[in-house]
Amino acid sequence: MNFKHVSVLLEECIKGLNIKKDGIYVDGTMGGAGHSSEIIKRLSDNGRLIGIDQDTNALKASKERLKDYKNVEYVHSNFCRVKEVLRELNIQKVDGILLDLGVSSHQLDVPERGFSYMQDAPLDMRMNRDSAFSAREVVNEYSQKELHRIISEFGEERWASRIADFIVREREEKEIETTFELVEIIKKAIPASARREGPHPAKRTFQAIRIEVNKEIDILETAVKDCLDVLNEEGRLCIITFHSLEDRIVKNTYKNKENPCTCPPSFPMCVCGSKKEIKVITRKPIAPSEEELEVNPRSRSAKLRVAEKL
Repeated sequence: MNFKHVSVLLEECIKGLNIKKDGIYVDGTMGGAGHSSEIIKRLSDNGRLIGIDQDTNALKASKERLKDYKNVEYVHSNFCRVKEVLRELNIQKVDGILLDLGVSSHQLDVPERGFSYMQDAPLDMRMNRDSAFSAREVVNEYSQKELHRIISEFGEERWASRIADFIVREREEKEIETTFELVEIIKKAIPASARREGPHPAKRTFQAIRIEVNKEIDILETAVKDCLDVLNEEGRLCIITFHSLEDRIVKNTYKNKENPCTCPPSFPMCVCGSKKEIKVITRKPIAPSEEELEVNPRSRSAKLRVAEKL
């Protein structure tokens, strides 16, 4: 199996994790082990890497790539369950966690996964293929109002209302089954003049449906808090986002953990008792370099934010 994935902001993540050779690290989105392979190289035999992914193909690829290392645990789960995963492994605290929230190149490039608007396939988009809920249910069962909301909110698509309307009208005639059927509906909904500018007309809608299928936004804030909770003192959390909503959640969660005081600004001193839990390492998010963008254009919207536990 060829699991292709180009790791985004690889050097920046490794630097951000500030790896201790005897530490315990979690790659919460293991993918093809691109980031993990660089983490494990920096660990001694006493160090430990926990790789979590909800995609079984990713875990198989990771096991093959890291087959020479014995101090790796592979867990089929979602990073939102990090506390439960560590509890099951009898681990209380870790020294670093990495989350790469993007869809992998493998998932985009394998047609049958249904993530790509460039290849015809059944509507799917499940990162966890054990899940019963897919893009087909979203497209064919959500109300027009619900479709409009997710396409507007998660896709930031200015034509969300028309696209939702066209989807509902089309499925009254026949259930929408494939990615190319959906692409054609989106193209009909967006005026020709608008289609001539910007990215592929289906890009934002496909992104929105993928986020909804995998509940990516729903789980994020709690997951970030849980990751911070399980860090040792001086442990680092590195999160790569690809969507403004994701980045805003990470930024605000870090901000609230660094400045938790709820006292009115007029108070001369803090009386609420809230204590600062983290130090934000990246005051501004780290973006890919021009060199990385040339090699991997898909990294264009990536942003890395790093926090350290106090």
